[in-house]
Amino acid sequence: MRAVVLAAHGGLEVLVVREVPAPTPAPDEVRVAVQTTAVNRADVLQRMGLYPDPFPGPHEIPGLEYAGVVESVGARVAGRRPGDEVMGIVSGGGYAEFVCVHERQTVRVPRGVALGDAGALPEVFVTAWDALVVQGGLASGCSALVHAGGSGVGTAAIQLCRAVGARVIVTCSAPKRAACLALGAHAAVDHRTEDFVEVVRRETDGAGVDVVLDVVGGDYAARNVACLAPRGTIVQVGVMGGGDAAVPLGLLMRARGRLVGTVLRPRPLEEKIAISRRFEAEVVPLFESGALAPVIDRRYRLEEMADAHRRMEANENVGKIVIDVR
Repeated sequence: MRAVVLAAHGGLEVLVVREVPAPTPAPDEVRVAVQTTAVNRADVLQRMGLYPDPFPGPHEIPGLEYAGVVESVGARVAGRRPGDEVMGIVSGGGYAEFVCVHERQTVRVPRGVALGDAGALPEVFVTAWDALVVQGGLASGCSALVHAGGSGVGTAAIQLCRAVGARVIVTCSAPKRAACLALGAHAAVDHRTEDFVEVVRRETDGAGVDVVLDVVGGDYAARNVACLAPRGTIVQVGVMGGGDAAVPLGLLMRARGRLVGTVLRPRPLEEKIAISRRFEAEVVPLFESGALAPVIDRRYRLEEMADAHRRMEANENVGKIVIDVR
């Protein structure tokens, strides 16, 4: 099969398309012929040697998500069969023509979503939904602050807030404000020229937000605490701005707030199966009703992976950078 393999760690030149052996499904796994995958910030970090695959294989193939068609099944598989259209998250290997996944970790592609677009869904919508709703407790009538609103996770989070009936304030760069507002953000803060703490206080009449979804970290940490409503939750899903931060614990205590750190990639199989099954039951129907939709910035072929990574590094994308594998 063709796959993008890391020849080393470093710049764009280490992304190499090679022929490698296709994986063989274990008894509980299905082999998926991948139609599309997508580029995530973690892939860029892995390429640079800063975020290794916790479950490495014989070749270092990045890629945290896929959408495709079940091509073959293991001996004990009962819930999937060849021809099923599925999508999902993986710890690595998505930049390839085939992936093997436990059958219960696969998620059916929503009716009405083209298979070619479904590769833009799993990583960002699972991340945003798990952070906001499962861990943050966001519900109708609540409010949220989402950083990097124009990113893949950000555009997913805006739609999820709208779908559950919550107000959402986002931070973003000025060129992405219109897109965030069009998706349903109630306010979009230019992170270069505006203070998001002041905007949150103004937009919530001083009450603060119930959930903060942060991919930045660094000096955002203290300001996130200042934005919290009583008993609010900060969910940290990334540290693009730095992993070391000063947190005003006294203020966090007075707010009776929570700071939750979370990642998807290194979770054990049982947890990934559980979140996949719940995502299929609770979130896939929202795509089928039209409440949610993939936001695709640009598409590239597998051979154009370096260009896709270059766009991600430039922070120019609004939504997902999709890779058409087939």
